[in-house]
Amino acid sequence: MTESRPQISERIGTQELHSVISVDHAALSSLEEILAVDIHTDQNAMVVSGDPDNIAFAKEIITSIDEAFSDIDHLDSHAIRYLAGLRSASAIREFAANYAQAVYVTPKGYSVRCKTIGQKLYMDAIRKHEVVLCVGPAGSGKTYLGVAAAVMAFQKKEVSRIVLTRPAVEAGERLGFLPGDLQEKVDPYMRPIYDALKDLLGIEAYQRYSEKGLIEVSPLAFMRGRTLDDSFILLDEAQNTTVDQMIMFLTRIGMNSKACVCGDITQIDLPLGVKNGLSDAINVLSDVEGIASVQLTSSDIVRNPIVQKIVRAYHRDRAERKENGHDRD
Repeated sequence: MTESRPQISERIGTQELHSVISVDHAALSSLEEILAVDIHTDQNAMVVSGDPDNIAFAKEIITSIDEAFSDIDHLDSHAIRYLAGLRSASAIREFAANYAQAVYVTPKGYSVRCKTIGQKLYMDAIRKHEVVLCVGPAGSGKTYLGVAAAVMAFQKKEVSRIVLTRPAVEAGERLGFLPGDLQEKVDPYMRPIYDALKDLLGIEAYQRYSEKGLIEVSPLAFMRGRTLDDSFILLDEAQNTTVDQMIMFLTRIGMNSKACVCGDITQIDLPLGVKNGLSDAINVLSDVEGIASVQLTSSDIVRNPIVQKIVRAYHRDRAERKENGHDRD
């Protein structure tokens, strides 16, 4: 019979980090779960209890976080959870260097940051390439950061307009039953993009640019037959495009334009048996110069931590179904 190892406690003097964690129960609980220890705080330190090996690891991670972040005011509870999950001092230092730099500051003073290493790779790809294809789960920031990149390019006068679009998958069946003209019918599908623009630009600036035609938000069907020069074009929910629709969109790209295509291939609403244009584009265009593909994962989800657990549970379920031959996809 194996004897259980003794449980010990050790004090870690990390005043700056302690001041953040002690008032954030979610961050404290996440650290306990990830590092397999019990943590409580007093006025001068964090007290960590548990298996000696787990305590040693916890001390390394907590100390690395504390040393890597000189400006603790910018470290929120999500960042603390993410950093603990990196489980490496070198990865923590790499993340700290990226997190310290705000990508964009909204009119209300909120700093938009790359909150994961995957998000940083995504933004770097947009900056360096003409076309970026991004796949990621819900909450990984692919749409919001894509819109932020469009706004930054517009404000720096790198492009003269922003064109944001997404497919209205149910248009053939249900939009006809909604009141209003066609634009009013498709507005509900565009709501996430409207919200991002108003957040990043402010409502007044967004309305002013929209009235001048400098920002356009429209369904994908409106793109046919156009050539979009000097534009930043973002296609959201691209997993719900057909192959022909994706080709149509990509061939709209004009001179001095960038395109960002993003979607979640686990949330395809196309009829069964119809191939989605996002997966096809990634396969076909993988070796084309000027085009980059980025894969965000559940680790890049920056919403409520329960979303990560939900995504991972469904991923495991689909993997098991596919292995057992029960996956219809």
